[in-house]
Amino acid sequence: MPFLHIRIAGRNLTDGERLHLQDEATRLAVTLLGKRAEATAVLVEGTPIANWTIGARRQTVAGHFEILISEGTNTAEEKERFIAAAYALLQETLGAHLDPVTYVVIRDIAMESWGYGGRTQESRRIAMAA
Repeated sequence: MPFLHIRIAGRNLTDGERLHLQDEATRLAVTLLGKRAEATAVLVEGTPIANWTIGARRQTVAGHFEILISEGTNTAEEKERFIAAAYALLQETLGAHLDPVTYVVIRDIAMESWGYGGRTQESRRIAMAA
């Protein structure tokens, strides 16, 4: 049950571009991290480019891609492939000149700190194991 948060600056995405980004982010979570599409949420937000600097330098475009997943559910190799593919998706969306200081972050959330339908992932795991 991942949550993906993608921030874009310097580009006003069309509805089609935003939907493509959401669809592709979901596909990456499913194919590279083994997540369920029906439990994957994606939020794409725009922010003014004036709010974004890298090394105190203004940018023309910028992006940040963050995914929250349950701790212990993916290997380092799966995460490495996901990070590379997510960065490539941002490059596809924002252009090849995207600064390499464009972070893709995977946050592993402890199962007792992560909710689904009002229950912790830990309580759901225990119930499914019983």
